[in-house]
Amino acid sequence: MLVTFQSTAAPDVVMLRNLAQYLLGLIGKRLDTRGVIAHDELPHVIARLEAAISGETDAETALEALYTVWGGHHYDVNEDRGGVAHRAWPLLDMMREAQKRNADIIWGL
Repeated sequence: MLVTFQSTAAPDVVMLRNLAQYLLGLIGKRLDTRGVIAHDELPHVIARLEAAISGETDAETALEALYTVWGGHHYDVNEDRGGVAHRAWPLLDMMREAQKRNADIIWGL
C-alpha cells in the first residue's frame, strides 16, 4: 500500500507504507489513515530526521569497512541498499520547503 504526503509548498511524495511508517516513527508520529505535520513542528521534525539519517550514514560507513578486504578488493553484499538516508530525502526536502513557506504536510493512505 502507498502513502502520499502532500503540502502546498512542494510536489507530492509517494512511498510504501512500511517506509512511511518507519520515517514517521523516527519523528514521533504514527501512521494513521490521515495525519498532519504542522508547520510549527517542522524545525524539530527536520532535526530528528536529519539525526536519524546521519546515524545511519555512520553505520553504513562502518559496515562498508567490514566488507573491504586488505588487497583492495571490495565485496558489496547488497549493492542497492537504498537505506533510510537515500529514501528519506524526498520527504525531508518537502519538509524543508514546507518550513520555508509555513505550510503543513498532510498524508493519507
